[in-house]
Amino acid sequence: MKKYSLLVVLFWSVFTYAAEKDSLGINPYQNYFRSLEYFEECDACGCSASGGSLGFSSMLNTNFVGIRYFNQRYKSNDGLFSDSPWYEENFNTIQVWGRIPIVKKVQVSVLVPYHFHNRETVTGKQDISGLGDLTVLGMYTVYETVKDSAVFSHSVQLGAGVKAPTGKYREFTNGSVNPSFQVGTGSWDYIFAAEYVVKKGNLGLNTMGSYTVKTENEKHYRFGNQFNYASTVFYFLNSEKYVFVPQLGVAGEVYVNNYQYKQLLRNTAGDILFGKAGIEIGRDKFSFGANVMVPINQNLTGGRVEAQYRWSVNLNYTL
Repeated sequence: MKKYSLLVVLFWSVFTYAAEKDSLGINPYQNYFRSLEYFEECDACGCSASGGSLGFSSMLNTNFVGIRYFNQRYKSNDGLFSDSPWYEENFNTIQVWGRIPIVKKVQVSVLVPYHFHNRETVTGKQDISGLGDLTVLGMYTVYETVKDSAVFSHSVQLGAGVKAPTGKYREFTNGSVNPSFQVGTGSWDYIFAAEYVVKKGNLGLNTMGSYTVKTENEKHYRFGNQFNYASTVFYFLNSEKYVFVPQLGVAGEVYVNNYQYKQLLRNTAGDILFGKAGIEIGRDKFSFGANVMVPINQNLTGGRVEAQYRWSVNLNYTL
């Protein structure tokens, strides 16, 4: 398969919330609420090119277009000597995305990322930028509570998607401490996702997991498969003109080893657990969101890479 086509990974989930109309007019967010959460793909051990585990949470938009910026900070150490210096790595991404209902119970999400990363090395500063990998993800609602009188409402979704290698993969990171310093994996990757949402009144819990199967690229390099999971508590607060949705939860990532020429590469596996917090604010057809994640526990590339924090801001427009 060759490089060009398709669209981008974003995985979100759906649930409905009913509310009364504003006395000053109709607030579109009071007619429905959707929990849209992305199953992140590719970070410190796999390829920071496509994602970032800030959660892509948008609790307010059903069908939308939007733009988002997120930043990931790492530091790395080659581990050759006990006093080897730590170097800063700064990963930046601007994403344009949208979410479109295809038929009843089926939604398709797309994401287009552009990356501009920089890091310090023993030989000086390195910069890399360019279009990232595009992904498309479809989700199907397997079960959803239909009775308005139910004390608890439930929603279960299953989905699958594909990531196209539209981002350029550069071999110069082969053998480096952090091989994720890329804008693309150069490979076709396949995503499988599931989500469960339970809600009582304005309070809810969103739990999800995804597994990404990664293939070998044209340079005979294969990033390790990746498992992501997250659980987020959210609460809706309504005012006359605004809707506020604070969120608090945890998110985790597990990576297996990378391969080159079908040979396992040591110290490329890892796992990390984050605590995360955020808020979304909606008014009329617009919503603004902000999220931050800090590591609770981590073991990336044998301890030679450490995640420091991640944060994001986004602006969406409801279609």
